[in-house]
Amino acid sequence: DNDARSAITGYLSATPGAHFSKLRDDLQLGTGETQYHLEELIDAGAIESEKDGDYRRLFLAGQFSAFERRALGALRRETQRRIIIELLQAPGRSGTALADTLDISRPAVSNHVNHLIDIGLVERADGYTLGRPETTALLLVRFADSFGPAAAEFAATADALLAYDP
Repeated sequence: DNDARSAITGYLSATPGAHFSKLRDDLQLGTGETQYHLEELIDAGAIESEKDGDYRRLFLAGQFSAFERRALGALRRETQRRIIIELLQAPGRSGTALADTLDISRPAVSNHVNHLIDIGLVERADGYTLGRPETTALLLVRFADSFGPAAAEFAATADALLAYDP
């Protein structure tokens, strides 16, 4: 019934996979206040947290599968999100093609793609593809506003990527 807890759960409903600092800053809460209310919500079973590299990602309890939590964590990272969007639009891209298109170094692409492979989002064959593109695209479109302008732009045109041929 606490206002801060309601704000936190509402925020995580719209921004799943956010980390502590982003939640605290976006809600303009103090560090101690945020820690206290998150601990209470976790103890009550309303929120789950999951380690993601240097971050602890926060989710409403029971809302997402393990794959979806990993995908949301990757989508919260700008370079990984850019790679995912590119692979949704052009599956099978090479590391060099991704580096050129995204204007980032080949080693940076390799590091990010290797992480995406390790967590089960990307597969490597003749180029890189997403392992579960429909699920990843759905998450990207559903929470696009929380990912920034590039994600919102993708979401606005995502229907063009879908084909239904009965």
